[in-house]
Amino acid sequence: MSNPLLEFDSLPRFSQIRPSHVEPAVDFLLKKNRKQVKTLLSTLEHPDWYNFVEPLEEMEDRLSRAWAPVSHLNAVLNSPELRDAHNACLPKLSDYATEMGQNQALFEAYQAVEKQALDLDQAQRKLLQNTLRDFRLSGVDLPAGKKQRFGEIASRLSEISAGFEENLLDATNAWSKLISDESQLAGLPDTALDLARQTARNRDQDGWLLTLEYPSYMPVVTYADNRELRREVYEAYATRASDQGPHAGRFDNSAIMDEMLALRHEMAGLLGYANYAELSLATKMARSTDEVMGFLHDLAKRARKQGEEELAELRAYAKEHHGVEDLEAWDMAYYSEKLRQQRYSISPEELKPWFPQTRVIPGMFEVIGRVFGVTIQESSRKVDTWHPDVRFYEIHDTEGGLLGEFYFDLYARPNKRGGAWMADAISRMKTRSREQIPVAFMTCNFTPPVGGKPALLTHDEVQTLFHEFGHGLHHMLTQVDYPSISGISGVAWDAVELPSQFMENWCWDKQALSLISGHHETGEPLPDELYERMLAARNFQSAMQLLRQLEFALFDFRIHRDYQPERGGRIYEILQEVRAEVSVVTPPEWNRFAHGFSHIFGGGYAAGYYSYKWAEVLSADAFSLFEEEGVFNEEIGKAFRRHILEKGGSADAMELFVAFRGREPSIQALLRHSGIEQ
Repeated sequence: MSNPLLEFDSLPRFSQIRPSHVEPAVDFLLKKNRKQVKTLLSTLEHPDWYNFVEPLEEMEDRLSRAWAPVSHLNAVLNSPELRDAHNACLPKLSDYATEMGQNQALFEAYQAVEKQALDLDQAQRKLLQNTLRDFRLSGVDLPAGKKQRFGEIASRLSEISAGFEENLLDATNAWSKLISDESQLAGLPDTALDLARQTARNRDQDGWLLTLEYPSYMPVVTYADNRELRREVYEAYATRASDQGPHAGRFDNSAIMDEMLALRHEMAGLLGYANYAELSLATKMARSTDEVMGFLHDLAKRARKQGEEELAELRAYAKEHHGVEDLEAWDMAYYSEKLRQQRYSISPEELKPWFPQTRVIPGMFEVIGRVFGVTIQESSRKVDTWHPDVRFYEIHDTEGGLLGEFYFDLYARPNKRGGAWMADAISRMKTRSREQIPVAFMTCNFTPPVGGKPALLTHDEVQTLFHEFGHGLHHMLTQVDYPSISGISGVAWDAVELPSQFMENWCWDKQALSLISGHHETGEPLPDELYERMLAARNFQSAMQLLRQLEFALFDFRIHRDYQPERGGRIYEILQEVRAEVSVVTPPEWNRFAHGFSHIFGGGYAAGYYSYKWAEVLSADAFSLFEEEGVFNEEIGKAFRRHILEKGGSADAMELFVAFRGREPSIQALLRHSGIEQ
């Protein structure tokens, strides 16, 4: 039987991929890989880079290329059949990774290559260093019994992580509310009403259908005058996949979260670490848990007073102008938006007509072209995709050489995981026998076009787009030839957000805005007066927003650092302690934020959510050089591309930052950009 997942001569053939292809493809490749490793170890007397490392890189890349479309489809076109096939492979892949990571002969062969690596370049040596480190982090030095337990833990963690995401997706899809009386939706902008009407029509219903997909949820809690409706929607969203709310217990992630923390702690202990937070730092820039906690507490201390003042202003405004004595969680966004409009005469909805997708996308490509010396264009060839809305693009250098390609999937829809992300479809590789360019999946969840108009983006969504494209550039502009350290692979996790957060800065620059904005009906450029109001409102409640991110980061780090087996996860106990320390806004007791915190329970940010702020220090400081020399300064743009984007994980993150900036990072630019008084 022909299997499209085993065809590596072209891009994935999405229209041909069926759930029935998944397990056979994975089983075939795992068997083939095991056989190849055995053959290499038994036949090579003197393993070197070309006869040993390169064949293994190619072998692992084939497995990655087969699994990438499966993982992606499971996120963007989820179905029960695909989910079952995907989940059936997770323990197999985990067991394989553990087996390879604990293979003593394989470890010793890599050690032998490293010892005679004098003729290798920096990237090759870094790959070997990372590989040997990862062997140790996979338990290669453990005695047999502990190796087995490590493998069991890794396999179970993979399984329940997928379960966490599935519960969250199912809980999101399970709730909806049909409104038949439009007066109940008073205050909602036309774009939100049009989306609700279109959603109802797509499901063969009359009226306006609200869901928990973000483009539906956010306008309700921000603009709906109906306080009870805001509360109902907020409660449904804030209790997803938990023991509370309208579907209490049905998709409950509670047991998964507790088990995950216990298993991570046990895994860390097996490897000789005091806790999982220590283990997580083995592959990050931060040198100790104390350094991370000190960094977060320092930012919280700087922002707390200003945050308290911002909240007091909001409370005073709501009481004086709207007669509201007690602000509840479902009131915060609503009255904050009204205060923003009163103070700055600006709202996200007012800006949306100026950011049609038809202007933002080509404008972003133009900005990237000017900064980094590349061109981006939609591909002229017919490419197989998973949905009619998906587009396919190419990135070329100034001589016309093809650097990378990417899929663009921009809109929210049922059975698609929420959020925005970049993922590897194909990694760059160049060996003696094989050469391939990088290909990325670029995924967002914006409001789709409604009523014949182009999709209109909020300025926050424009920043999200630039953010994810920063990850994409990191992946696609790499000049490193080995998949395990090319693009974002092998980059310290607390530095991987540097390019993404760096790109957000252009969303505020006047020259860049002239390229990415223009009224969707008239093409009129963004008026200077509106731009000035945007800038004035940029740091509205910035301290409150910073404190909220620090709350997430401290909570994540503490539940992993402070875990005690005899006391269990203490998830909401620790969250309350963190909130008492750094937060100015306390949600209701029944809020179950952690049950939907997929970054740390379903993604790769466990004991690493602090990375967003850590990398924001790097990105703000990096952009400050452009502020000093000109945002479209070609030489600085080329330097950022050369030292950061092209190098991937081929050198230590701090070494690359210093090569670009000329010194180690300073926190001052972040504080200035965030409007935090120094």
